[in-house]
Formats: sequence, C-alpha cells, structure tokens
Amino acid sequence: MRDEIVRLLVISVWVGLGLLVAASVLLNARVATERTASQARRPRTPNAADPAPLRARSLALPVAGVTVDELRDSFADPRSGHIHQALDIVAPRGTRVVAVDDGLVHKLHSSARGGLTVYQFDRSQSYCYVYSHLDRYAPGLREGDVLRKGSLVGYVGTTGNAPPDVPHLHLEIVELTPARVWCRGRPVNPFQVWVGSK
Repeated sequence: MRDEIVRLLVISVWVGLGLLVAASVLLNARVATERTASQARRPRTPNAADPAPLRARSLALPVAGVTVDELRDSFADPRSGHIHQALDIVAPRGTRVVAVDDGLVHKLHSSARGGLTVYQFDRSQSYCYVYSHLDRYAPGLREGDVLRKGSLVGYVGTTGNAPPDVPHLHLEIVELTPARVWCRGRPVNPFQVWVGSK
C-alpha cells in the first residue's frame, strides 16, 4: 500500500511538472507571437537614415549606469498626433547624461514639448544629437562648447511634456542636411545604433 502511494505521488509530481513545462512553452509562444504582431503593427518611420555609419563610431551610451541590455526600442512608437522618432531611456531623476560623441553644443533650448534640451552637432556636422527632458544642464554648459565623448551634458529629468513620474532621457539622432537644420534632417533610430536591427 505504501509503495502504491509513493508511486502515485511520483506520477503526480511528473504530471504536474509536465503541465508546468507545457504552460511555460505556451506562454512563451504567446508572448513571442504578441511581440511579432506588435512589431508588425508598429508604424514605420519613412525616410529613416541608416544607423550603420554611427555603429562604426562606437557611440557612448548617454545615460550613466545604463547598459545596452536595458534599452527598449521606442523609435516609431505611436504618440499623440505623431510617431516617436527617438529613444527614451528611463533612469532615476538626476542621473548623469553624457555626450555620445565628440562635437559642439549647437543650441541650448527650452520648450513645452522637449523641456530643457541640448542640441549637439558631431565634429563633421553630419549628425545632430538631441538630449531632451533634462532636469538641468551641466554646470557652465554654453552654446559653442566643445564636447568630448563622455562629457557631462546634463541630468535626467521630466521637463517639457514628459510624465512627471517617469524621468527619462529622450535621445534623438538626426542625419543633417547640407543646410544643417536639425528638424529637416533624417531621423536615425538610436536603438539600432547600439543594439542593431532586430
């Protein structure tokens, strides 16, 4: 009788484990299907620039302490009335934001949408790096300042239209036209610069 009970318990455990594995496989398949469907529904940003030339530069990650594995592709996400053409990097308020590349501070700006923003042109003036929603600028930062990769630009915040409880850096990369006007350039997906096309 005791051997029969032990045998039934062992069978019950194996059946339970089998059901658990099957449920896990089904859940993973559902998540993968939803992720694929979500990516298929994601609107494509027309005319986006190729990120490959920037990959070759080994750009610095702009938020101190954040790793590539923590990035989430928010480029081309739908937003109220437009398509997001940037990478949002969530981090605690006051986290250091550093220059991704060598270049020049082209403009310091504050607006209702982007809040405190730094516009940095690379050395060749081929690209503009836009750091928005900053809590504050780096002390003493001025237009015309030369930045080196890793130089302090400012601090993560929620200025502009950022949700007050979600401090993050809104990073845009724009391939400039010969006129050097950042808002007329072609957007580059920053996520693909660090993570590559998925």
